[in-house]
Amino acid sequence: MHQYGTTLEQMAEIAVSARYNAALTPFASYRDPISISDVLGGKMIADPFTKLQCCIRSDGGAAVVMVAEERVADLAVKPVWVLGSAEAGSHVSMSQWDDFTTSPAAVTGPEAFGRAGIRPEEIDVAQIYDAFTYMALITLEDLGFCAKGDGGPFVSDGRLRVGGALPTNTDGGGLSACHPGMRGLFLLVEAARQLRGECGERQVDDAKLACVSGTGGWFCSNATMILGAA
Repeated sequence: MHQYGTTLEQMAEIAVSARYNAALTPFASYRDPISISDVLGGKMIADPFTKLQCCIRSDGGAAVVMVAEERVADLAVKPVWVLGSAEAGSHVSMSQWDDFTTSPAAVTGPEAFGRAGIRPEEIDVAQIYDAFTYMALITLEDLGFCAKGDGGPFVSDGRLRVGGALPTNTDGGGLSACHPGMRGLFLLVEAARQLRGECGERQVDDAKLACVSGTGGWFCSNATMILGAA
């Protein structure tokens, strides 16, 4: 906000968009619509983050099965291909974080996209770890979906909603769907479901490429995967 002029309303839109997507998701924990004023008027947790800008606490479980390429023909469902991946760490504690506007996704994004031979503008659907609205905002910037500092305007027009230009956290994310403490696998599961066309009302039309990016610790580690439909 100090460096780039990002507004509270722009960050709140991330929570509103997540809830919009959650309303289309039968298993999401919270599905009632919320507004920007609801987000900004909620209980303050850690200034400037109100309750609705922080991930929920819920039950949940997820699993991912990976197979060798030669076994794909044996599968009962369509495979989803790992086209590129990368992981990186930057610091251990918040006191060692040199720049609060940049996360390790600034390293993993270019590496994963480069290995996949894919550009951010080619991505059909994104699943981004959203422990806080701000985490999603800077991850989108660091992955290259917009320039550093442009995340606020980038998300403010409903772009992250199902039907928007970059449907993101299509199940409702950690802000509305579920967050049992370790949400990263849910990002992969939702991306795989989208690429297989299994998402019903929240399905992104003709989804062929997905970007999945999870941030851990105190914004200190990140892993990014580019996935493709069969």
